[in-house]
Amino acid sequence: MLRSILRRCRAERSHTTPVVVFDLDGTLMDNRPRTVAILREFATQHRHLDAELARRLEGARAHDLEYLLTDSLERIGAHRTELVDAMQTFWRDRFFVDSHLRHDVALPGAVEFVRACYDAGAILVYLTGRDLPLMGTGTFASLRDLGFPIGVPATELVLKPDASMPDEDFKRLAAPELARVGHVIAAFDNEPANCNVMLAHYPDAHVVFVDTQHMPGAPELGTGVCVVRDFQME
Repeated sequence: MLRSILRRCRAERSHTTPVVVFDLDGTLMDNRPRTVAILREFATQHRHLDAELARRLEGARAHDLEYLLTDSLERIGAHRTELVDAMQTFWRDRFFVDSHLRHDVALPGAVEFVRACYDAGAILVYLTGRDLPLMGTGTFASLRDLGFPIGVPATELVLKPDASMPDEDFKRLAAPELARVGHVIAAFDNEPANCNVMLAHYPDAHVVFVDTQHMPGAPELGTGVCVVRDFQME
């Protein structure tokens, strides 16, 4: 399926402008290392209050984490403490800002596949639920540092105007506007709801659900949505 998207990019660039749309968190990037780094910072600052909690937080690994922080804390045994509320606030204040985006890592094969789409003639649109005021600068730097094409012709980074806007609402509004860029031939997202939005607007596109983590209670995937775990083609 990934190879067929590349073939379609090459085939269509002679008579139209192919566009491939990528979400970031949970799609191109694994943001769990960001949470791990924040929990370790909390452990360092609060070790004097709860040494056992600090030990558990420092022992957390990316694969231990769930979609929701509350579930992650329960899984690593860090939920029975008077510091839970403080932990959640500490995490929230750092997770959604530029400074900690440097901890994110690319999913296996993601950089190579995105570059292949670009080399095949596609315009790349990074359509993310991150917001421009708090995360715009860090997002650009993260894409650049991980090796994704950004800041060059035929690449666009589209972010929410403010953090308070729900991600699904933002993508529902942004989806039809992508037709102004060119012919959307593929779209990747880790949220079933967002995949269904893209499929509704672009029924002839390859809409791909990246099966990493997603919001609890997500809807069923629409008929025709493809599923991958990462971007490795070998």
